[in-house]
Order: sequence, then C-alpha cells, then structure tokens
Amino acid sequence: MKKATDRDKLEAFQQYDAWVFDLDGTLWKGSTLIPGAKEFIELLRYYNKKVFFVTNNATKSRTTNAAKLTAMGITATQAEMYTSSFAAAAYLKAVGFNKKAYVIGEEGLVEELTAVGVQCVGGPAHRGVEVDWSQAEPHVEVDPEVGAVVVGLDRYISYYKLQYATLCLANNDSCMFLACNTDARGHFSQAQEWAGAGTMVAALIGSSEREPMLLGKPASFILDHLCATHQIARDKTIVVGDRLDTDILWGIQNGAGTCCVLSGVTSEAQLLAETNKVHPKLYIPDIGDFLTIKNQIPSNCAIM
Repeated sequence: MKKATDRDKLEAFQQYDAWVFDLDGTLWKGSTLIPGAKEFIELLRYYNKKVFFVTNNATKSRTTNAAKLTAMGITATQAEMYTSSFAAAAYLKAVGFNKKAYVIGEEGLVEELTAVGVQCVGGPAHRGVEVDWSQAEPHVEVDPEVGAVVVGLDRYISYYKLQYATLCLANNDSCMFLACNTDARGHFSQAQEWAGAGTMVAALIGSSEREPMLLGKPASFILDHLCATHQIARDKTIVVGDRLDTDILWGIQNGAGTCCVLSGVTSEAQLLAETNKVHPKLYIPDIGDFLTIKNQIPSNCAIM
C-alpha cells in the first residue's frame, strides 16, 4: 500500500478496463462535486473505459442518483448506476420472491422494490405512525403476507416501524431479513457524519435475535451482478472509494483492484495506522489527482 505516484496511476489506467466509483465522499460531498471528478470520468470515457457508480445509500433509486450525477455534470445512465436498494430488489427477483416486503427505508428503496413487482408495506407509508400507548394493551397489527423485512437508511425511523419489523421476523422463521447495508455512519452533509443504516439493522438484530443477509458493499452481490451483466473480468476492474470497511474491503474480497481516496471518511493517518488491516493497492488525495497523468496516457490505451 502506498501513495500513488504518476507511474502507479498510469499503470492502473492501462491495467483496468472497468472503473467502479463510490459516490458520496468520492465523486461528491453532499451537493458539491469534488474537483476533478467530471474531468477524470470524461477521460475514462474518452479511452472507452467502462464506468460504473455504486453506492450503499438506499434512500435513492438508480434513476434519482443518475439524474443527480448528470445534473452535476457527469453523465450517467441507469445501467451504470448500482445502489444497495437495487441490490435488494434484484436479489428478491432472482429468488422468485412472491410475497410482500416490509420496508424500513425511504422512497428510493420502495421504488426499486416496486419496479421488480414486490408489493411493499411500510416505508414512507408508515412515516409518522405511532404506537397508541393510551391503550391498556398496546398492539401493532402485522400483515400476515409479509415474507421479507428489507432495511435501508430511514431518516424517519420510529418505534412503531421497529416493532412491526420485529414482529415479522420474530414470529415467522421463514421471513427473510435483508440489509441493504450496515454502514455505521454516512456523509449526508459536508459538515457532519450522520448515523447510518447500520443503526437500524443493529436494532433489529437485537430485537429479533436474527442476523440479516447483507446485499450492499462489502458483500459480493452487487459486483457479481455488475460483472455478469456487463461481461467484465474482476481482475480488469478497479474500485475507487473513500471507505475502508465498505469500498476497499469490497474490492479486496471480490478480486478487484482498489484505490482509496482521502476526500471522504478515511484520513491518511487512519489508512496508515498499524491497527488498520484493510490495505488498498493505491491511495490518492482525491479523484482529481488522477488528472496528473492526462498527458502521459499512450494512444493505444483505449479499449477497442
């Protein structure tokens, strides 16, 4: 593991045909594009490299994220965009799921599930619903047709939602427990880190005494789907991201190259600390640092 020199960056550019980028902390922070992100993506496209965007944030759908990126100046299609909300939907579709899903999450997660024919209960529809504690015997009525609890970040989490999901999981061993991601924190604004989806998942692990199936990074499902769909070899793929425990670990465990950017949650001190056991192949200050090799790329580097 070392800070990338121009030679290292040039070798990576030549070696990898598919570039997989995290979003928050890597290409943008909040609503601000990181300097150089647009120009480097354009450079990759100029040389016919395949570009993909993968985020663990399940609050938005692929369509919404692609539209945000495009509005910021980086053209992105839905086919290039992968979210943990899409991963949950794709998994349920793959296993032939035909029941209802109880959602702890927001509009983007419901949108992706609905797109593959999964009928959703909860989510935004349960926003503001509370347990009636004035009753002598408070009670939450659960839809018996729920066959999966799907958990993503829910900024409107409530005790009612947790109880509903707990009843689904604790009273039905066949009910699936799917976690879009288990991120502890996320950069939802530039100034602060915020509690992530992992807090909601952890609450349900505690109450249901069950472990979920993880579908977002660092689990393999998204990269399996991406490589199979787009016919990409893992050893020709590089993951660029700012989180060691998701982005970089995801790439390492799944046979891809890795590059850590220090523009998000990981500092150089954390990366180089003796206690850190997750080591990317390369690291750079930010995505714009790749532009130092712009005039060194040989003309035969393009994928034909």
